[in-house]
Amino acid sequence: MKKEQKAKRFSGQTIKRLMNYIIGHNKLIFAVSCICIVLSTLANVGGSMFIQILVDDYIEPLLLEENPVFSGLARALLLLASVYLIGALCTLFYSRLMIRVSQGCLKSIRDDMFNHMQSLPIRYFDTKTHGEIMSHYTNDTDTLRQFISQALPQLFACAITVLSSFCIMLYYSRLLALLVVAVTVCIVVITRIIAGKSTKYFIRQQVALADVNGYIEEIFNGQKVVKVFCHEEKSEIGFDEKNDQLYRDSRKANKYGNILMPILGQIGNMQYVLLAFVGGILSLNGFGAITPGVVVAFLSLSKSFSMPIQQISQQVSMISMALAGADRIFKLIDEPSETDEGYVTLVHAREENGQLVECAERTGVYAWKHPHHDGTTTYTKMLGDIRMVDVDFGYTPDKIVLHNVTLYAEPGQKVAFVGSTGAGKTTITNLINRFYDIADGKIRYDGININKIKKADLRRSLGMVLQDTYLFTGTVMDNIRYGNLEATDEECIAAAKLANADDFIRRLPDGYNTMLTGAGAGLSQGQRQLLAIARAAVANPPAMILDEATSSTDTRTERLVQRGMDSLMAGRTTFVIAHRLSTIQNSDVIMVLDHGRIIERGDHDSLIAKRGTYYQLYTGAFELE
Repeated sequence: MKKEQKAKRFSGQTIKRLMNYIIGHNKLIFAVSCICIVLSTLANVGGSMFIQILVDDYIEPLLLEENPVFSGLARALLLLASVYLIGALCTLFYSRLMIRVSQGCLKSIRDDMFNHMQSLPIRYFDTKTHGEIMSHYTNDTDTLRQFISQALPQLFACAITVLSSFCIMLYYSRLLALLVVAVTVCIVVITRIIAGKSTKYFIRQQVALADVNGYIEEIFNGQKVVKVFCHEEKSEIGFDEKNDQLYRDSRKANKYGNILMPILGQIGNMQYVLLAFVGGILSLNGFGAITPGVVVAFLSLSKSFSMPIQQISQQVSMISMALAGADRIFKLIDEPSETDEGYVTLVHAREENGQLVECAERTGVYAWKHPHHDGTTTYTKMLGDIRMVDVDFGYTPDKIVLHNVTLYAEPGQKVAFVGSTGAGKTTITNLINRFYDIADGKIRYDGININKIKKADLRRSLGMVLQDTYLFTGTVMDNIRYGNLEATDEECIAAAKLANADDFIRRLPDGYNTMLTGAGAGLSQGQRQLLAIARAAVANPPAMILDEATSSTDTRTERLVQRGMDSLMAGRTTFVIAHRLSTIQNSDVIMVLDHGRIIERGDHDSLIAKRGTYYQLYTGAFELE
């Protein structure tokens, strides 16, 4: 019982939030739409009431006249046609307005989803598939579109129709009205039973659909791996399992959704026959001033009363899917944003009379702007001194992957990390960027605890070149400029030359204006890597992190990249992760990691002289993997 109450409260909260989006987008348009729905509905119900007047005041008297005059009937019919015409125009008008309301609402929801998604921590994306996240923007929002543009206006119109029809039926005959209510109670009970089962499976259907999308996206991205290892049959089995689950949930959801309308339709027909029989007897016996016109009007009103309930039941599946989609969307929007308690910022600075002064122009000098509680502000020159002291970290609290890590990177030093896969090399660089927060210990940047530095400024001070390069749809120039949106074409070209990418770029069909699509599918892996290095170079960050930046390049390209990297790293504190030990021999400090611990440290010559793990790795006695 408690679970059911919680579910009801949660559904109510979901509906409330959804209505805030719908109404909040444009209150005036929504209000006009509601007025048009009311007028349209009242026109239809008023037409049913007008039938009684036609029968009793015009048609029945004309049947008794020898020379009937139809002018009065014609005027009445013209008036009735005018009422229906107004209703039709209002229906057309609110249908067009609700399209604007629905599309505007979906735009606001997509904006909020995307903007909030940018604030989510890396940990969230590590636990969700891309297809599952994309499902929020496609399947879930599409169900909302159908609900807002179709189901919601119909629900509102049905409510007004039921209320107004019932009031008119009570006015005509309480006995016949009670008969309609008795049949309606049966309709409501049946609807609740069947709709409850349908809703449960429609929610499951949305979850299963997101699971299928995630699996398809995963197999699509890994298609080459699937074919190389002849994994097609296994992939088909995995897809069939997920698709079968979607089939079962969809079949059950639509089974209950589709049988509801026929059942209610037959009950409505039985009600119609019963009303005609009872009303006819009462009319013939002159009971309760029930005239033939009242009976005819009542038959029309009973349809107007019961049909909306049947229409609502027909919309149960759409409403269930929409609420399930809204629930999933709001869960994304409610995901906790990445917290940032930092207050120290990175600014451009220049020296005046031995003092650092903040300035707007780019001077090549950076400073940490540190406001204090007493209202004063101090500036610390950004040197690139990064220190980790007794750091412990685990992706989950019960599984620590870094143990008591202590390291010092002095300004301008090149620090290299060596170790087998899973040793903790990339994890260390993720902690410096504060993609994750440490469990214990301290990380200081120029003497400042990085928890005090705003994350955006911390990451702006650390350029990164990752092993997995991603290029966006756009020109080569646009992809390089991604590192610094204010960079000029000349600065982008200079960065490409620094990364030794200029030569191959100029050989492309349109040079720097060549369009890249499909994550740069027309380029080799090495060329994509060179563009990523150029992107980092144009950012001109004070410090660099190179995560196996040359692992995807051939030997010749590696030499080109290495020369560019040496120029890029000059004067900058640099952290390098590399499997090819030949690329880190000139490092100031090499740290060897094993199972989250630093087991050796020193420069290349000193570590070779020790004849320890690094020596064995370098000579091939051990393999990095």
